[in-house]
Amino acid sequence: MGWIMTTLLGIAGSFLSTYLGQFLKIYEPGETAGFIGAIIGALIILFIISLFRRKTR
Repeated sequence: MGWIMTTLLGIAGSFLSTYLGQFLKIYEPGETAGFIGAIIGALIILFIISLFRRKTR
């Protein structure tokens, strides 16, 4: 994975963790996820991608 895809993965992880945290009432509305939250969101996205790649091979 190149640096562009890694950057996009980090941004997507930040969005995922922000909205998931607001849904679970961890974050208040308007509050964003921090660095650790973005990493956890990126790991969730990577896990979901790996599930789809396993089924197609």
